[in-house]
Amino acid sequence: MSLPVTVVPVPAHGAEDVVVADDGLVYTGTVEGSIFRVRPDGARVDRVATTGGRPLGLELLADGRLLVADAHRGLLAVHVSGSGDVEELVTEVGGRPMRFCNNAAVAGNGDVWFSDSSTRYGIEQWKDDLVQDTRTGRLLVRRASGEVETVLDGLAFANGVALAPDDSWVAVAETAARTVVRRWLTGERSGQRELLVADLPGYPDNISLGSDGLVWVTIASPTDPVVSLLQRAPGLIGRAATAVPGALQPKPKRTVRVMAFDAQGRTVHDLAGDASGYHMVTGVREHDGRVWLGSLEEGAVAVMDVPAS
Repeated sequence: MSLPVTVVPVPAHGAEDVVVADDGLVYTGTVEGSIFRVRPDGARVDRVATTGGRPLGLELLADGRLLVADAHRGLLAVHVSGSGDVEELVTEVGGRPMRFCNNAAVAGNGDVWFSDSSTRYGIEQWKDDLVQDTRTGRLLVRRASGEVETVLDGLAFANGVALAPDDSWVAVAETAARTVVRRWLTGERSGQRELLVADLPGYPDNISLGSDGLVWVTIASPTDPVVSLLQRAPGLIGRAATAVPGALQPKPKRTVRVMAFDAQGRTVHDLAGDASGYHMVTGVREHDGRVWLGSLEEGAVAVMDVPAS
């Protein structure tokens, strides 16, 4: 059964991610660079800043600024209460500009964990990276001191990032591999890498830690057998497939689906929403029993209620 989905329009296209502040206000970023603040009832939507790039993943910083993973500009801190000023935190790694900064999570000690989806393709060619399965994605960390480290590389389209409630591990979604990878940060397993979730029923995009302590994962589109076949094909075939006109390329199916997992990787929620007026969920944020959604393909955010267990 599909759950009701309440759609809240914003004045621009591609509201890719969402984050919910303590006061319940919702933030999202759109394709032309705007950051919007949305009242939960949709009665008011304000443009509070412009990044000058393409904002994707959003997080809240302890000082009230908004952390923005901008696909064009890198990792940014944006003053959303007042000036709208934009500060660049990370624009390059090892002397080379990032191609596709995508999502982030903030630890209690101020460290920022973030993903760079590909070192080969930018956001405008995300399908090329997905189909060709370049495995050039990275998980990085910007320490509170400003130092930047690459923690995991060779990821299959690194995407959403989430931290454990106690910051004992960090998780990153691999869109092309349909997995969520976990790296332990503390304890006996510190430094070890494992799969938190494998063989997802579709392609994960952003992930986030909910107020319920669960890791929420978007399923942007169900698994496409054509994409799976192309990923296994020689590189020349994959490149040829992404060179054909867009109308002939594989397209995301029209769905609304998010899942939630506990620390053992067990499925706690698997929610399907009504996709008639909203689809391709790429952002998710559980907040007090409601799940806010973002979409790369919609000029709106949306919200569903989590059914009582």
